[in-house]
Amino acid sequence: MSRILIVEDEAHLAEGLRFNLEAEGHSISIVSDGEAALRLLHARQNAFDAVVLDVMLPGRDGFSVAAELRRERNYVPVLMLTARGRPEDVLQGFESGADDYLPKPFELPILLARIRGLLRRREWLSQSAPDSEPAPGKAPDVFRFDGKTIDFRALEVHSGSRIVHLTQMEADLLHHLIRNAGQVVSRKAILREVWGLHQDTDTRAIDNFIVRLRRYLEDVPAAPRHLLTVRGIGYKFVAGHRT
Repeated sequence: MSRILIVEDEAHLAEGLRFNLEAEGHSISIVSDGEAALRLLHARQNAFDAVVLDVMLPGRDGFSVAAELRRERNYVPVLMLTARGRPEDVLQGFESGADDYLPKPFELPILLARIRGLLRRREWLSQSAPDSEPAPGKAPDVFRFDGKTIDFRALEVHSGSRIVHLTQMEADLLHHLIRNAGQVVSRKAILREVWGLHQDTDTRAIDNFIVRLRRYLEDVPAAPRHLLTVRGIGYKFVAGHRT
């Protein structure tokens, strides 16, 4: 049985989600605002397997709640729900640390499928063998280069004694670039193939993620050797020396 926290101030929607998720065999807790969610998640470490988090909450909004969890290294999977479905809002949700994003109104089967996907990912991360070989044409689960190790299962970058935790969005972007190492990947392709955004979006939002990844991976972020900008097109990953 999976334990899911619903953070939703619309009581009828929260109870509807409870009913349907309990019918799927999950254990459900409900709070109606961001501060209450943070207090519960702080007090009960590792008590939940996933969080369904509305963005438009009284007081502290869902973006702020997700960002606070990630700052505190709480990496419980978060599915954001919001009436704000613009691509820019989706990117803001991912940038705050959400793992998935579903605009309202949504169809119940889609929400249930998204939650199942988050729970499967969490189970996979906890059970994957550390030395498993990558399938052909895919980036490995653990990638080593230039004295650094990227563990995509644990969402971590190891560089010497330093460990940096990745958000799922950062990990997905980095995984895609490594899978296409040596090739130029356009910003539009990143939006479409990595994050599933098909609408017109300000692709400069991707640059913020690249800046952060450079801080994690580059010895001199201002003079990158691995995450290269291809002016007017996109980005290219160059491993250099594999270890």
